[in-house]
Amino acid sequence: MNYRHIYHAGNFADVLKHAILARLVRYMQNKDKAFRVLDTHAGIGLYDLSSEEAQKTGEWRDGIGRLLEADLVPQVAGLLEPYLAAVRELNPEGGVRLYPGSPKLARMLFRPQDRLSAMELHPDDFQRLHRLFEGDHHARITELDGWLALGAHLPPKEKRGIVLVDPPFEEEGEYERLADGLAKAWRRFPGGTYCLWYPIKKDAPIKPFHEALQALEIPKMLCAELTIKSDRGFTGLTGSGLIIVNPPFTLKDELHALLPALKDILAQDRFASQRAFWLRGEH
Repeated sequence: MNYRHIYHAGNFADVLKHAILARLVRYMQNKDKAFRVLDTHAGIGLYDLSSEEAQKTGEWRDGIGRLLEADLVPQVAGLLEPYLAAVRELNPEGGVRLYPGSPKLARMLFRPQDRLSAMELHPDDFQRLHRLFEGDHHARITELDGWLALGAHLPPKEKRGIVLVDPPFEEEGEYERLADGLAKAWRRFPGGTYCLWYPIKKDAPIKPFHEALQALEIPKMLCAELTIKSDRGFTGLTGSGLIIVNPPFTLKDELHALLPALKDILAQDRFASQRAFWLRGEH
């Protein structure tokens, strides 16, 4: 309950997560039928990067700050357009003071028929999230442990959906919990698109985590990872990954264009790296 995303909002991990979330939303909109985004660990939804907390770490400067100033080739600019357009819409005077969390970003990209369910357990953060979406009939905000939502809130009544699971990873066993949570959710809603975020840092159990996911025998799982620096002599976050279950058929090729560009823009030393590969399914 101690984790507050304001210290990390707009950092390189947010850039990766939100760029891909925006691609998933746009893909779902290729069909007229409504869909729902279920965000299990939603945070406060909108972050003021001029706040004391965000300024204390300044992580956004090496994330969204760099990306907004980058000279993007047309293909990459096109892939990032829905994400960056939302950020610019919040900052009409230029720069970046306000940054959208996942629920706000998804909501900004919605059509009239699309819906949001956002869960947040932290009482103060829930109140802020609730105020942000007050009166919005497209959004349902619930004070709930997001892990429970993977059972109680699936499948969505629209029968189409993106399930974003982005836990704070402040407790032991979160990688195992993520694999177990996916197993439970997928049994209830096997047709959903799942997007699971995880941190990459020194001694993180990434290989066992991937093996646990492979053992679930879910037919299609795509992995995207971005590492911005070496973990030698550094115990903090050096990279992050996303597992996308039932990904759009276009996503792998998009990642092959997007990830190298993000690596070049966001790298903090020469050990930065990126990869996109199938954990299960198409190779």
